[in-house]
Amino acid sequence: MKNHSLGFFLILALFLYANAGDSDECVYTIYVKTGSIIKGGTNAKISVQFEDANNQSVRVSNLKSWGAMGDCHDYFERGNVDAFTGLGPCIGTPICRLNLTSDGSGSHHGWYCDYVEIISTAPQKPCSQTIFYVDQWLAKDVAPHNLSVILDGCHRAAPHRQALIVGSHSLSYA
Repeated sequence: MKNHSLGFFLILALFLYANAGDSDECVYTIYVKTGSIIKGGTNAKISVQFEDANNQSVRVSNLKSWGAMGDCHDYFERGNVDAFTGLGPCIGTPICRLNLTSDGSGSHHGWYCDYVEIISTAPQKPCSQTIFYVDQWLAKDVAPHNLSVILDGCHRAAPHRQALIVGSHSLSYA
């Protein structure tokens, strides 16, 4: 009887191990370039929500919580490219819509964002890369006087493309 139980648990363990790659979670890596404009950096809380063409989305309410630059790193400073990574539900590719928001808090609340690049991957799924050229202030005291921006390239996004560029640098595929 013991041999049957041991064999069952070994088969069960191998089955669970083999199916571990079927996770519905993806790894998202996000690069954010803060502009080199004077006072372009911020201490405000930045959040992102990104979506596919079917309105499936991933929301990160505090992007610093996904920070990959270390605990002492000062994120969103003038001229910096900051890296963030985390797990979220897998959504369709390409990622084609971005909602980028500042809460406007802190002593340096205005922020100039050059671009946001999002890369998604998971076992047995294709990688996807999208660059959103924001090229604007997220501030109440500087034009366009908004704390959030939505960039939407979903109307032209072809399904299953590997790379998409959205924003003022034109909408194209790499």
